[in-house]
Amino acid sequence: MSKAIDLKKENFDAEVLKSDKPVLVDFWASWCMPCRMMAPVLDELAQDMEKEIKVVKINTEEADNQELAAKYEVQSIPNLKLFKDGEVIGEFVGMKSKDALKEEIEQSLS
Repeated sequence: MSKAIDLKKENFDAEVLKSDKPVLVDFWASWCMPCRMMAPVLDELAQDMEKEIKVVKINTEEADNQELAAKYEVQSIPNLKLFKDGEVIGEFVGMKSKDALKEEIEQSLS
């Protein structure tokens, strides 16, 4: 079972912008092989960092979610954006190891 929460446009504000803790948003698509390879990495990260961050996924193939992807200027996927207090404080594009991504997230949070 995935530790990352699947979101839709209608619950994005409540789950991401109004969250009391930082949220890592994974903009992904099922046809994207690097996105699929990142899924287990994000699940592990969600578990390892559950006290620090929340990890959510937005499927960019769904029509309603394409508006969110455009709003946050998602040009290529996988595209991970770290939100804190409703603002993007970090962006990570492409395939990354769990350790590299965790380090980048921690740097963005400090």
